[in-house]
Amino acid sequence: MIEHSRTGPVLRHAVLIGFALIVLFPFVWIVMASFKTQIALLMGQWRFAPTLFSYDSVINGKTSDFVTNFKNSSIIAIASTTIVLSVATLAAFSLYRLQWADWVLRVLLAWSVIFHMVPPITLAGAWYTMFRSVGLDNTYAGIILAHTTINLPMALWMMGVFIRDVPKELVEAAQIDGARTPKVLRYVVIPIVRPGLAATGILCFIFSWNEFPVALTLSQRATATVPLGIGKYAQENTIAYTEMAAASTLSIIPAFILLIVAQRFIVRGLTSGAVK
Repeated sequence: MIEHSRTGPVLRHAVLIGFALIVLFPFVWIVMASFKTQIALLMGQWRFAPTLFSYDSVINGKTSDFVTNFKNSSIIAIASTTIVLSVATLAAFSLYRLQWADWVLRVLLAWSVIFHMVPPITLAGAWYTMFRSVGLDNTYAGIILAHTTINLPMALWMMGVFIRDVPKELVEAAQIDGARTPKVLRYVVIPIVRPGLAATGILCFIFSWNEFPVALTLSQRATATVPLGIGKYAQENTIAYTEMAAASTLSIIPAFILLIVAQRFIVRGLTSGAVK
């Protein structure tokens, strides 16, 4: 029995380590490729002299727009995430704490799920036509509105879970004391759902940062985002593998920092409601 009790945890840890290695291997390969020369990478050399040539080419190259792409992605991701969090929080509070009929809540949430299942690329053509007619094509505003629309259904569901778990007694007590809805949200609801805001915001930021097909349709060189900048290294006649790897490694940094800083919020946000 003692040997069996010791073997079980060891086996589980071995399986978890194996899966972790499978997940991390592509990331490690990309990072290693970014420090290789094109010849060393194509020859499959595992032992090589690290070089920063690819990073220098990506950041300082005359034909590279990666710094601009990085700035564009930062502006778009931060702005769209801010709008999504604001709208989703207000909508969730309205649905779960104001006197709406049950069918309104069910219909809106069901529609959010259906809309979230629609591939964004199917809407990109319509968005391009609409934005072009009002002068928002190739602008930050157009891409921000598109990313806000894409991420809002998920944010509404996540914030709804947290708003729903706020005790009604606290909200009612604040209202009895004369607090109007803005003060109830600011001093009662938001401090309680702060982990949900963090988790939802991080996921929306990452999804906006990594979004490709809609940005490809709605942007040009001046407003191109990081995924588009990475894709430019794959041309018809040649593929700059090492520069692409370097750009990919740099693009991971913002999301990686956010994941480290607020890891516990993401876990709590994704598992909220699973255990009561």
